[in-house]
Amino acid sequence: MTGPFLSAPMELDPSWIDYNGHLNMAFYNVLFDRGVDEIWTALGFGPEYREARNLSTFSAEFHLCYLRELHLGAKVRVSFQLLAHDEKRFHFYQELIHEDGWISATGEGLALHIDMSGPRVAPMPPDILANVDKLAAAHATLPLPERVGRKMGIPGKSP
Repeated sequence: MTGPFLSAPMELDPSWIDYNGHLNMAFYNVLFDRGVDEIWTALGFGPEYREARNLSTFSAEFHLCYLRELHLGAKVRVSFQLLAHDEKRFHFYQELIHEDGWISATGEGLALHIDMSGPRVAPMPPDILANVDKLAAAHATLPLPERVGRKMGIPGKSP
């Protein structure tokens, strides 16, 4: 993999369009999550992982930036770039990319590896960690996206 992972194209559901005529803010998260599902399955974290090993991943934090509206009929893809990880956590960056190539939104997240018997944060099994290590190595040469680490606030007004 020479660049960020890119999901299959996705279409907007008509029920996701709000009274302003564009994608409701909640469904940007749905699209980002569905994009993660694809890479998670490739890494071995799919539904079978939860069922067979009683292990999963949970979101701990997600920072979403809305850049450009999406309207009904748009097709989008979600990118995923692994920024850092350890045996229990993943720091990642995503972009919601319109079929015409422009970026509608960005997301930066922190996910946790979970032992569902607690549930509690737990180390990944060696075979799964090896898959994540391989993705990290592939993404290590990618530039850090400009929007990573953004602080939210009003200039001159926020703490």
